[in-house]
Amino acid sequence: MAHSFISIKKFADEPYSKILGFPRATNRQLKSRIKELEKLKIKSISLTGPTTLGKLAILGKGYVGVVVLAKRNNKEVALKIRRTDSQRKDMKSEAELLKLVNSINVGPKIIDASKNFVVMEYLDGQKIGQWIENLKGIGSSKKLKSTIRKILEDCYRLDQIQFDHGELSNISKHVIIGKSKISLIDFESSSTKRRPSNVTSITQAIFIGSGIAKKVQRIYKNPTKEKIIQALKNYKQEKNSESFEELLKILKL
Repeated sequence: MAHSFISIKKFADEPYSKILGFPRATNRQLKSRIKELEKLKIKSISLTGPTTLGKLAILGKGYVGVVVLAKRNNKEVALKIRRTDSQRKDMKSEAELLKLVNSINVGPKIIDASKNFVVMEYLDGQKIGQWIENLKGIGSSKKLKSTIRKILEDCYRLDQIQFDHGELSNISKHVIIGKSKISLIDFESSSTKRRPSNVTSITQAIFIGSGIAKKVQRIYKNPTKEKIIQALKNYKQEKNSESFEELLKILKL
């Protein structure tokens, strides 16, 4: 679907200023942010996505920022805008965490960053819950299994570098199934200082948690909850390739 874009210059004024300086910003802050966007080569923003700010459609909203579809040169990108009420003074640490996960081929690719913005690869797709909901017909079980396996492999790679995503128990907001890529997203709560629990959190969310687990169960028969919990206990003790492979085997992946 073709998106229509609005020049960033218009984002100094209502109603668009609500996005650029969410939840509130002075004229000075808005003008400064527009200059920052120009330096990042962001020319325009599209009001599209499953979330809304007032009546304006956006890609997503979190504690640190709001995410919109933008155009950099002539390429569509995801733009994360720091909220004016965020406890973070800048986006530097999030940009560094994204670079780290990119080094092991996880997450959307970071393109550029500044004090108030992170520019990333735009993943055109669906949140995982919606994607599973739409899975139908022959081959849906095979497709679902290969998708879950890919997500778990990404989580295993994060565990291996002692990186904790921090929000994977709430899987519905943090996995995008794109046309060309399946990806974990939103690393704003991530840390390299906590004990990582990516594989454990995501396995529980997919197979034991309520909403998505029920949808998965409808497509293919899961092993018992007890078997999954035992496999996760074994994995937590070792966190090596053998215990991970054993977990995949129990999950029939």
